[in-house]
Amino acid sequence: MNTKTSKKTGTEDTILARWYDNGELKEITIKEYLKYVEEKNKEKLAEFVCQRLYARYLKPFKYNNDEYKNGFAIMANCCLLIETLQSFKEGLGDSKGQSECLFKIFFKDDKIFKEHKEFQKIDFYHNIRCGILHQGETKGGWKIERGSVSESECVDLINLPNHTIDSEKFADELKKSLEAYSEELKTSDDWYNELWENFRCKMRFIISHCKK
Repeated sequence: MNTKTSKKTGTEDTILARWYDNGELKEITIKEYLKYVEEKNKEKLAEFVCQRLYARYLKPFKYNNDEYKNGFAIMANCCLLIETLQSFKEGLGDSKGQSECLFKIFFKDDKIFKEHKEFQKIDFYHNIRCGILHQGETKGGWKIERGSVSESECVDLINLPNHTIDSEKFADELKKSLEAYSEELKTSDDWYNELWENFRCKMRFIISHCKK
């Protein structure tokens, strides 16, 4: 939940997404979101979820000077986004106790990452996700690199022999996953299919958390 609200008061004016488009600040409140749902405006809703998640988890690393970027911070945000994105796909209000399962489903079924079969061969959840988020370090001998500054020979998204993952390439692929999800929502013919039902279910949980 974005705790900052617009000048108006009340839950309906709580801002759900905020991003910049060519220097112009754009915001979507709960009231506007509910209006899009009532109108069954798939295009606006698909853009909303894409911008909400991209602005929060990936966009900050696109504009910072390389001197201040850090591969661990990038991967930490990527892990947060994977769990959030998969929660949208599954319609989960709370992923407590289900995180590991969500990561396995993501790497198996995601349209982008299922092509990177190497991620199905490693224990990404424990070695990368839990290692970084709980210990501030990777486990299992895995290393996080940034191809643009790394002096190692890692130029691939993932290098199994060297136990290395390029964080920037990983974030780029994850952005494609987010965009693919948004596009699938946008082009879906059935407003009541599982994809849309799960999206709306997830959003109901999010909005309920905005209430004091």
